[in-house]
Amino acid sequence: MSQTGQWVDTLKRCLKTRGITYRDVAQTLQLSEASVKRLFSEQSFSLKRLEQICRLMDLSISDLARMNDRRYSDHLTVLSPEQEAALADDPILLSYFYLLLRGWSVARITGRFDLSEPRQVRLLARLDRLGLIELQPGNRVRRLTARRIQWRRGGPVRRLYEREVKRAFLQDDFAGPASHFSFDSAELSEASARQIRRRLARLVREFDETAELDVDLAPADKRGFGLMVALRPWAYWNIVLDENAH
Repeated sequence: MSQTGQWVDTLKRCLKTRGITYRDVAQTLQLSEASVKRLFSEQSFSLKRLEQICRLMDLSISDLARMNDRRYSDHLTVLSPEQEAALADDPILLSYFYLLLRGWSVARITGRFDLSEPRQVRLLARLDRLGLIELQPGNRVRRLTARRIQWRRGGPVRRLYEREVKRAFLQDDFAGPASHFSFDSAELSEASARQIRRRLARLVREFDETAELDVDLAPADKRGFGLMVALRPWAYWNIVLDENAH
């Protein structure tokens, strides 16, 4: 995809996550909706129109540039076994690192959690020694990894997730208005199962990309969400019948 295409794709995703339609853009630009669709299709925006659209989203062009850069340059990082083990051995350290990855500042963490300043300094120093961040004067932090981490399959953090996070996540009844839970089972051909796996992978990518676009939103305008995606060969009713056949 060309750089122009990347910018337009990021712009479209920003509009979508904010619920802004082509009609809204058309009213802002004082154009017909068909003309706006043609602008996006032909990727032919003047700087003035791009600035108007960004203003509609309460963004600057530089904000859009940062979002685009994160989407297309912030790849996955695989940590060393030693780094993963250190994080898995200290859930507080892992949680702190996770918040930094998600764009939380040290000041925001301080305001949200009951962590003393000395303890935070120790956590930051440990992350610095592990080579995960660069601790700068005034407790400012520069990440030394991508925002997204590819945890090792069968590694210590994945095992921690299996043991603690998955269980805690599924303990909820998912009855709240902001929650959703669906489960179904069916018999599928291998070709159909491959198609579903591709769609699930695309959903996970869209979740990550949407989160990237929302990084710069004010804390009051967002909250944490968890997404669990799973698919495997499994036939519960067959298991029940097999175990109770006699």
